[in-house]
Amino acid sequence: MWTALLERWRLRRLQRKLRNPAYAHLLAPYAGDEAVCIDCETSSLDPSRAEILSIAAVRIKGNRLCVSDHLLLTVRPQRRIDPATVPIHGLREQDVADGLPVADALAKLLAYIGNRPLVGYYLEFDVAIINRHLRPLIGIGLPNRRIEVSALYYDRHVSAYRPEVDLSLDAISHTLQLPALPRHDPLCDALMAGLIYLKLQTRTPNP
Repeated sequence: MWTALLERWRLRRLQRKLRNPAYAHLLAPYAGDEAVCIDCETSSLDPSRAEILSIAAVRIKGNRLCVSDHLLLTVRPQRRIDPATVPIHGLREQDVADGLPVADALAKLLAYIGNRPLVGYYLEFDVAIINRHLRPLIGIGLPNRRIEVSALYYDRHVSAYRPEVDLSLDAISHTLQLPALPRHDPLCDALMAGLIYLKLQTRTPNP
């Protein structure tokens, strides 16, 4: 009961802050069987100043990843890329020079995800950066329910016999016997989050 009341209060508060009624559908309750995996590559590891360089999103429907129906956007940052991050994400200034302005990229992202739940690996970082750019545009951040796959994995595997769990992406994918995909590629990272999510829906935890 209290959870439902708090959720209604949260949505009413967001409705008052929403500047563009075209996005009112984002605040509608979602009752379908879909979710959307998202991942971003950014110009810095500091969420208070990082610029979005690329965004990927992949829809999950039921128990399958809709890989052919994915979103992959290159974004032109407003600030220069931190050179220290280039070896991580592989995106140089010239690689993003023809990217979308962040406002256009976020409009496409919102159109793709709608009000579906979001799935990701360390999703808090990506959402924080998206919201920092999104709030000045529409008045609110992403209101979608969030599903953190590392938290799902932790809840499934931690026990009195195993009080510590390695939550690195490599360790999780190895334990779940998932294929190794290239790291720090937004589409591959979104796909990996989706594979982890789907595997954890059916997997019985190890004793």
